[in-house]
Amino acid sequence: MTELLTDNQVAEALQHLPEWTQSGVKLTRTVEFGNFPQAIQAVNRIAEIAESENHHPDMDIRWRTVTFYCTTHSKGGITANDTSLAQEIDNVVEQLRP
Repeated sequence: MTELLTDNQVAEALQHLPEWTQSGVKLTRTVEFGNFPQAIQAVNRIAEIAESENHHPDMDIRWRTVTFYCTTHSKGGITANDTSLAQEIDNVVEQLRP
Protein backbone atom coordinates (compact mmCIF):
# COMPACT_ATOMS: atom_id res chain seq x y z
CA MET A 1 0.00 0.00 0.00
CA THR A 2 1.30 3.44 -0.90
CA GLU A 3 2.07 5.71 2.04
CA LEU A 4 2.24 9.48 2.24
CA LEU A 5 5.67 10.97 1.64
CA THR A 6 7.24 13.06 4.37
CA ASP A 7 8.03 16.71 3.67
CA ASN A 8 11.70 15.75 3.29
CA GLN A 9 10.83 13.00 0.81
CA VAL A 10 8.70 15.42 -1.23
CA ALA A 11 11.55 17.97 -1.22
CA GLU A 12 13.97 15.27 -2.41
CA ALA A 13 11.61 14.21 -5.19
CA LEU A 14 11.18 17.82 -6.33
CA GLN A 15 14.94 18.06 -6.87
CA HIS A 16 14.37 15.58 -9.73
CA LEU A 17 11.20 17.34 -10.91
CA PRO A 18 12.37 20.93 -11.40
CA GLU A 19 9.20 22.09 -13.19
CA TRP A 20 6.98 20.99 -10.31
CA THR A 21 6.11 22.69 -7.04
CA GLN A 22 4.37 21.55 -3.93
CA SER A 23 1.08 23.30 -3.35
CA GLY A 24 -0.38 22.00 -0.11
CA VAL A 25 -1.07 18.30 -0.60
CA LYS A 26 -0.47 18.39 -4.37
CA LEU A 27 2.38 18.52 -6.85
CA THR A 28 1.63 21.17 -9.47
CA ARG A 29 3.00 21.99 -12.91
CA THR A 30 1.67 24.40 -15.55
CA VAL A 31 2.65 23.89 -19.19
CA GLU A 32 2.00 26.17 -22.13
CA PHE A 33 1.84 24.24 -25.39
CA GLY A 34 2.18 25.64 -28.90
CA ASN A 35 -1.55 25.44 -29.58
CA PHE A 36 -4.80 23.96 -28.33
CA PRO A 37 -4.60 20.68 -30.30
CA GLN A 38 -1.11 20.04 -28.89
CA ALA A 39 -2.41 20.62 -25.35
CA ILE A 40 -5.25 18.16 -25.91
CA GLN A 41 -2.84 15.63 -27.42
CA ALA A 42 -0.78 15.82 -24.22
CA VAL A 43 -3.89 15.45 -22.05
CA ASN A 44 -4.96 12.40 -24.08
CA ARG A 45 -1.55 10.72 -23.76
CA ILE A 46 -1.43 11.39 -20.04
CA ALA A 47 -4.99 10.07 -19.68
CA GLU A 48 -3.89 6.79 -21.27
CA ILE A 49 -0.94 6.50 -18.89
CA ALA A 50 -3.10 7.39 -15.89
CA GLU A 51 -5.75 4.86 -16.84
CA SER A 52 -3.18 2.08 -17.24
CA GLU A 53 -1.76 2.88 -13.80
CA ASN A 54 -5.15 3.55 -12.19
CA HIS A 55 -3.74 6.82 -10.83
CA HIS A 56 -5.24 9.96 -12.31
CA PRO A 57 -4.00 13.55 -12.12
CA ASP A 58 -6.33 16.50 -11.96
CA MET A 59 -5.93 18.61 -15.10
CA ASP A 60 -7.11 22.14 -15.81
CA ILE A 61 -7.19 23.05 -19.52
CA ARG A 62 -7.21 26.73 -20.49
CA TRP A 63 -6.75 27.08 -24.26
CA ARG A 64 -3.13 25.96 -24.77
CA THR A 65 -2.19 26.02 -21.09
CA VAL A 66 -2.64 22.91 -18.96
CA THR A 67 -2.08 22.73 -15.22
CA PHE A 68 -1.44 19.27 -13.81
CA TYR A 69 -2.07 18.38 -10.17
CA CYS A 70 -0.81 15.11 -8.72
CA THR A 71 -2.11 13.92 -5.37
CA THR A 72 -3.35 10.65 -3.97
CA HIS A 73 -6.88 11.54 -2.95
CA SER A 74 -7.42 8.32 -0.99
CA LYS A 75 -4.37 9.14 1.18
CA GLY A 76 -4.98 12.88 1.40
CA GLY A 77 -1.58 13.88 0.10
CA ILE A 78 1.50 13.12 -1.95
CA THR A 79 2.74 9.56 -2.42
CA ALA A 80 5.37 7.89 -4.59
CA ASN A 81 2.60 7.32 -7.15
CA ASP A 82 2.37 11.09 -7.57
CA THR A 83 6.09 11.66 -8.07
CA SER A 84 6.17 8.79 -10.58
CA LEU A 85 3.19 10.20 -12.48
CA ALA A 86 4.78 13.67 -12.45
CA GLN A 87 7.85 12.19 -14.13
CA GLU A 88 5.69 10.51 -16.75
CA ILE A 89 3.89 13.80 -17.41
CA ASP A 90 7.30 15.45 -17.86
CA ASN A 91 8.21 12.76 -20.40
CA VAL A 92 5.03 13.41 -22.43
CA VAL A 93 5.56 17.18 -22.31
CA GLU A 94 9.17 16.77 -23.46
CA GLN A 95 8.06 14.68 -26.43
CA LEU A 96 5.40 17.17 -27.54
CA ARG A 97 7.07 20.52 -26.98
CA PRO A 98 9.89 21.68 -29.25
